[in-house]
Amino acid sequence: MSFEEYAALARQLAEQRRAGEQHAATESARRRDLHAAVDYLQQRLTAQGHRLDQLGRSIRVDQPPAGSAPGSPAEAAGWPGPPSVSGSGSVSGPSTAPGTGDGGPDGAAGVPGRAGVGAYPELPAGEARLALPTAVSPAGVGVPAQRAAAVDPAVELELARRMADEADRHGQQAELLAQRPALLPTWSPLARAVAVYAASGAAAGVLVLALVLASGVGMVDGFTLGAWICAGLPAVAFFGGYLVLGRWGRPAMVTGTPPRYLPLGFLICFLLVPMAYCAYLLLVRGLR
Repeated sequence: MSFEEYAALARQLAEQRRAGEQHAATESARRRDLHAAVDYLQQRLTAQGHRLDQLGRSIRVDQPPAGSAPGSPAEAAGWPGPPSVSGSGSVSGPSTAPGTGDGGPDGAAGVPGRAGVGAYPELPAGEARLALPTAVSPAGVGVPAQRAAAVDPAVELELARRMADEADRHGQQAELLAQRPALLPTWSPLARAVAVYAASGAAAGVLVLALVLASGVGMVDGFTLGAWICAGLPAVAFFGGYLVLGRWGRPAMVTGTPPRYLPLGFLICFLLVPMAYCAYLLLVRGLR
């Protein structure tokens, strides 16, 4: 071998070595990025789980029983585990090993009504080689079946990230809905309080008319009628509106206590009931 050939071979080997080192560095960086993405996604999903638990407790949603909760041993036995990133950067799917026929979940032994039947019966060595799965080619020659294509971990992580984004979006919508009360959800707190107290006062005004009619036939005396009109029915209307705002005017998720506008409610109820009585008197006098 001449010196020129030796030098060319040395350069080729050096280039191959540099290419191998560069490929190894690129693959190592890729694996670090994949592991970092997996850790970040796991932390994000954990935070989402805590936030959903907090949301469920705020809106008083009962937790599922332990036997039917996701991730329970009974359910985990029937469902494959999530894919994991191996050291080479490829994703290994769930285990698909055949059942052993001793009560495991796989194979024919797990089918109801097939108790005592092995999932995969024992075969002699020669017959076992013949029982391997084969795919018949057009020429009629049996060839081993092709394996499933390897899953790209970057694609799977991107899909998981998109689903996490979708879960965040739905979680934000649920929080917005939980921050609205069941009673008049699109109204402002002040308008809702005015409407509730006015409705309570109007209901008390109907009772005032009933008391006036009862007083006209002698069932209620004048003192009792005046006491109910000036104090009794306004107080009942005020506390009724207060309780309604506390029960149906409070959002499921709220920081602190929402305002109920007590002075405004007191003013509305203690003015609306006597005004209803005065309006009734004016109506009766006008009709006469």
